[in-house]
Amino acid sequence: MADDEAAANVIPKDDDESAPSNANTDGMVKWRGNFVPKEEAKALRHVFDELKDHFGHQKADPMVRVNVASLEHPGSGPVWRGNLDFTYQIDGEHCNLGFIGMDVCVDLIPKRITKDGELLLKDYGKTWIYVYLPQETLNKFKQYVKTGTGWSVSTEGTVEDHNRDLAAIEAKLHHLNGQPKPSFWVAKDRDASIEDMSFARVGSVQEVNESSEQQRVHRGIGIFSVTMEVEGTPNFKPTPGSTRDEVNLCFTLVSVRTWGITDCVAPIVHAPSKWF
Repeated sequence: MADDEAAANVIPKDDDESAPSNANTDGMVKWRGNFVPKEEAKALRHVFDELKDHFGHQKADPMVRVNVASLEHPGSGPVWRGNLDFTYQIDGEHCNLGFIGMDVCVDLIPKRITKDGELLLKDYGKTWIYVYLPQETLNKFKQYVKTGTGWSVSTEGTVEDHNRDLAAIEAKLHHLNGQPKPSFWVAKDRDASIEDMSFARVGSVQEVNESSEQQRVHRGIGIFSVTMEVEGTPNFKPTPGSTRDEVNLCFTLVSVRTWGITDCVAPIVHAPSKWF
């Protein structure tokens, strides 16, 4: 599970390339070696295997609704947290899942920025990483959050480059013992269309990040869990319009499907946010 700071969703281990089984045991089906509820397996295939209904530049609006089930307070501190859920319309059914896909560029270039001899971007590629996406795509996602939850989204945790219309998200990576590390998949045929493209798992993001030949900016689809953070006192649960107008979003990268590197995106160098 996630660390104490944010209870982000954790996907079942997805290192089995075999197709999902149709075997049913008490309403459970097999997805990549894991037995999960039938509805969840349908949504997992939709998002992770078929790469459908993800947010992307010049793509049709995803058929998904954003919800936050509940906000919880950890018992101390000024922040309430809640995981975002995503309701997909799949074959006429509404399927809930805690993950969403986006067209992104994943930055695996080492960050060795120091100040007074101390490394500033600590644990880069191990516990967090930059992912880049068009500002328009991020704004679209924020609109979905606003429509589904009633909350407006702040810019905290993102770095905006208005000259290039790009945004950089500081995405967390699961890294503790017992947590499935985010998986890194590469296209088997990079010339295939996204509908026909298949992928092979080459390791975790952390493992790929340690390979010097892979320390580039990779284009693909990132799949995230998202936690909403709202300021408020422990004895007063915040609601839209009752306290502050904006919430912060914390993205956790759980898997990436990539079809190559790009030299068209210059890595953003920026001091990390309060989360890291």
